[in-house]
Amino acid sequence: MAQTAYKNTGTARTLVCTAALAVALGGTLAGCKDPTVGAGTGSATPPGAGAPSGHGGKGSALAAVGGLTVKGRAPKTGYTRDRFGPAWADTDHNHCDTRDDILKRDLRQTSFRDGAKKCIVTSGTLADPYTGKRITYTRGASKVDIDHAVALSDAWQKGAAQWTDGKREDFANDPLNLLAVDSSTNRRKSDGDTATWLPPNAAYRCAYVARQVAVKRKYGVWVTSAERDAMRKVLNGCPGEPLPTG
Repeated sequence: MAQTAYKNTGTARTLVCTAALAVALGGTLAGCKDPTVGAGTGSATPPGAGAPSGHGGKGSALAAVGGLTVKGRAPKTGYTRDRFGPAWADTDHNHCDTRDDILKRDLRQTSFRDGAKKCIVTSGTLADPYTGKRITYTRGASKVDIDHAVALSDAWQKGAAQWTDGKREDFANDPLNLLAVDSSTNRRKSDGDTATWLPPNAAYRCAYVARQVAVKRKYGVWVTSAERDAMRKVLNGCPGEPLPTG
């Protein structure tokens, strides 16, 4: 899907994309282990547990953390979901709404209500990156949410309150910032950032944090010092993790 490049006004840099995240049944995640392997095992990384000194290589998510603007969290005053435009607007003008675009991208064994058009997803199977479990999706009785990796209210408190309406709508519908995930886990996340929430599937944390870095860099969303430290803490364990593109 077409992407709009926004400059980070704090660094005057545009997003450098080097790899894409792929979530597939039996597949692997770019730069990470299969999200269905080792869920809940291994050494968990506590959110916000200090900032190691690693810098990462060129094009890595760890290196990109250093380019993010660090500021305090602004008040949530004035935030509502509709400040980011209509939910799941067709911003790429492909005549399918954004929610179905992401379901079609992230689910496998999909079926569609509209046949050859392949727009309205009615069923499929998700390899959920947040839990490492496989989830059956059925339209209307779903256990699958489309999550904003960088929550809208988090973005609002870190710069988006000053954006144009158009930029906020692009942010809310950008595939880079969207993932099909387990609904109950997504709701526990709420609007948490890296300092306050990480996926329970430890094998996915590098890719998850890299995605947040990529989104915040692309749109100029700032981070708190605790959030920056938490990002570095996770990514120091995978210094070659690349920035995803979509």
